[in-house]
Amino acid sequence: MAGHLRIERRPALRHPVLITAFRGWNDGAQGASLAASFLAQSWGAQRFADIDPEEFYDFQAVRPHVRLEEGVTRRIDWPENAFYDGAIPGLERDAVLLVGVEPNTRWRTFSNEVARVASDLGVELVVTLGALLADVPHTRPAPVTGSASDPGLVRELGLTSSRYEGPTGIVGVLHDAFRASGVPAASLWAAVPHYVSLAASPKAALALCERLAGLLGTTFDLGDLQRAAQAYELQVSAAVAQDEETEAYVRDLETRRDTLGDELDVPSGDSLAEELTRFLQEHEERSRGEHGDEPPA
Repeated sequence: MAGHLRIERRPALRHPVLITAFRGWNDGAQGASLAASFLAQSWGAQRFADIDPEEFYDFQAVRPHVRLEEGVTRRIDWPENAFYDGAIPGLERDAVLLVGVEPNTRWRTFSNEVARVASDLGVELVVTLGALLADVPHTRPAPVTGSASDPGLVRELGLTSSRYEGPTGIVGVLHDAFRASGVPAASLWAAVPHYVSLAASPKAALALCERLAGLLGTTFDLGDLQRAAQAYELQVSAAVAQDEETEAYVRDLETRRDTLGDELDVPSGDSLAEELTRFLQEHEERSRGEHGDEPPA
């Protein structure tokens, strides 16, 4: 394993599955990154490598952070994509978790690098996690869709064939790289309420973890996430109750969800394009604000 990968150690793995999540457009209400971070922590996963960020980020768009250690030493934290490994409870197999930030540039190079790591480690299955904004209520379990492009994997895991056409993020490019390298890959997406998109959603993370466990044929200890999801629902409900129009809108969403069950309408290419445009505009506004408020070095 070479190129942009910085290796601390090479883990010995049993029938590994690679689980990925990236903050950014693929991560509505931080549902996917929260799920992956929770699993890494609960499984005691240990970091073994990362990808050098220098070639993959516009540091004016994704700025590094300066922080003090022990109140004296200044340290710069760069945006990163790090690999962790840990045993999956209840299974005779290990997980490799890739948790990071969607890169700004050279997506094909980045994706080929990740696919090369998966091949070198003998990864037998990749599961990418994502979260998208949708017309769903916060008072119901987050719907999750699972898909794959390989017909055999669709049948084996009980997924649906991917029929989406439209704009994509790093997750879509990664799937193309895994397909080219012959590594089976599936995708799980949780829907999060668009009216509370700025709040991290443990409910989406919980739904993704539950669906992932079912995909792998096991169960996870999700008690902490379940409690966080309950607290999240209470807090959002209290906020919604302050506005009659929003409260009525949520009741309408509840009725629609109860009628449709777990069926989730996959957003169109046009709606995802609008979401991407909005995400980029908000990101640019935040970057301008950070640049204007940045203190001298």
